[in-house]
Amino acid sequence: MLPKNTGTLDRDLRLVLGVLMMIPAVFMLTGIFQIIVGLLAVVLFATAAMGFCPLYSVLGIKTNKGEVPGK
Repeated sequence: MLPKNTGTLDRDLRLVLGVLMMIPAVFMLTGIFQIIVGLLAVVLFATAAMGFCPLYSVLGIKTNKGEVPGK
């Protein structure tokens, strides 16, 4: 299992941003913009669900300081 490196606020923001990006991707955009925005929204959903951000891992960022591991 991957170590969690995103905090609760970070995950919540990713979830909200994912929803806000998915709405135009499904209903308003067309073509390549629809694909790009939709994929970005899916990545945000996935990182929010897993609690792990690969980019944070590479950059050495951790936003879950002070949280109990595994929750």
